[in-house]
Amino acid sequence: MSEVVVAKPREGKFNKNAARRVRVAGKIPAVLYGPGHDPVAIEVDPKQISRILFSETGHNTIFDVEVAGQSAAKAMIVDWQREPLNDNLIHIDLKRIALDKTLRVSVRVKLLGIPLGVKNSGGILDQVLREVEIECLPADIPANIAVDVSHLEMHGVMRISGLPHSDVIKYLNSEDATVAHVVSIREEAPTAAEVEAAATAAAAAATAAEPEVAKKGKPEDAAAAKKPEAAAGKKPDAKK
Repeated sequence: MSEVVVAKPREGKFNKNAARRVRVAGKIPAVLYGPGHDPVAIEVDPKQISRILFSETGHNTIFDVEVAGQSAAKAMIVDWQREPLNDNLIHIDLKRIALDKTLRVSVRVKLLGIPLGVKNSGGILDQVLREVEIECLPADIPANIAVDVSHLEMHGVMRISGLPHSDVIKYLNSEDATVAHVVSIREEAPTAAEVEAAATAAAAAATAAEPEVAKKGKPEDAAAAKKPEAAAGKKPDAKK
């Protein structure tokens, strides 16, 4: 049996002050909209909405909305806002759902098992995509996409193509997109003191090399100095 959210139409001005009064009264301002219907400003019970958001199917839960004076409608939560300090819900957007039309939704990826690369090689499992985009009928929306990663060796990769596929759901992400992989633990970055010590050592090595370079130049200087003497020795031969 699906959840039933009882909503009350909001009346009067729809501004911040009016929304604040709704929250002070213990309700949440919300909007119900969808194709073929005008948007309706309503107020709902925050406990019901929180129960839906924290359920297994979360924001993908399909439930009934009963608004006074209107027929019940199938709906789902498409957006919500929370107060930054206390995390209380402050606004909800609800969308009417047609059960015979496909939806595009985000579904959580649940990784099962401990990879071989973690157990045997000391690697870590890095989950790159925590949600994937799918398209399906409302009744076929899964609570999550579960996949076994226990066979992954070091540097092994789980891609979208490796997730469970069926005829009722279509993945909108690229089949080559990485969902998770096993990577090696990165070495710690050198500290500032270590970097400074390395720079000092490099400078000292360069300074020690300078005299050696100067010595290498001496034989050339000596050879250059001998050239005038050789030239001077040829003069007596010229007089002969």
